[in-house]
Amino acid sequence: MSSAICTLFEGNYHYGVAALTNSLYANGYRGEIYAGYRGSLPTWCDARKLNSAIGWDNASTFDVAQGLVIHFLPLNTEYHLTNYKPEFMLHIWNRCGVRVDSIAYFDPDIVIKCDWMFFERWMSHGVALVHDLTDNDMPQSHPIRLEWKKIISNYSASVKREVNSYINAGFCGVSKEHIDFLHTWQFFIEKAVSDYSMDPRTMTSFHKTHPFCFLDQDALNITAMCSEALVSEMGPAGMDFVHGGWTMSHALGSPKPWKKSYLSLALLAQSPSLADKEFWLNTKYPINLFSAIHYKWKKLSILFASFFSRFYSR
Repeated sequence: MSSAICTLFEGNYHYGVAALTNSLYANGYRGEIYAGYRGSLPTWCDARKLNSAIGWDNASTFDVAQGLVIHFLPLNTEYHLTNYKPEFMLHIWNRCGVRVDSIAYFDPDIVIKCDWMFFERWMSHGVALVHDLTDNDMPQSHPIRLEWKKIISNYSASVKREVNSYINAGFCGVSKEHIDFLHTWQFFIEKAVSDYSMDPRTMTSFHKTHPFCFLDQDALNITAMCSEALVSEMGPAGMDFVHGGWTMSHALGSPKPWKKSYLSLALLAQSPSLADKEFWLNTKYPINLFSAIHYKWKKLSILFASFFSRFYSR
């Protein structure tokens, strides 16, 4: 199976894009990464060159290492980038002439931890998805899930499978065989905007009682229920939301690992997360993000904060 990677970013999230790229390279991925962005690009990719062959206005390509490139694709959308995911993945397939068997989307605060071939095997079994945090139990009779079933019915669709846990939208791997999954995901995002007063420029517009509180993620969960495509789910360990994970690490919340002061957090009795530690393991090669002094200081502060938190907790 041949694959492509994509992600979306703006501002300082370029640090996450670089760490994701480094982790992919370290775990054997060779190919193309399509990075949609708003704003300016970082200095670490100053050697990029304009690439008119991609089929995207003002696209540029950065040679990361042998066999690995990043295509930077400037975006012209008012949508919050998290709500643009399925449309972006479809654009890559339809506009960029990508000839691959599957495309995997990763949020730019994720790094992978296992051999890339596992992801390719995973996507061959169905749309690859990961459950959200450990408190994500969402059984068939959950009131929000019952609201989703009404929404599915309102658009002349039907429930194809019962999903019992909430799915995180930070990662989605889709084979071309199941590309309709992306069309359905995009459809429900658009319907949430047109029929449920969701503002696509924000990540969330309403209280958690609203069936589209988290627009992209709730639409993804609805899609998982009603899509004809096969799906293959992993639990929260799949993103290091609990210990024991070996697939990838997702740095939820704020501040992100590249912005954290670990000593300050230690004084608040907050230990560095699994995702914090994994990020800093992926900042040196092939893209070198920080000076040697800065890197050593962060590593030492993480060690101190981890040690300190053994004796003090909130």
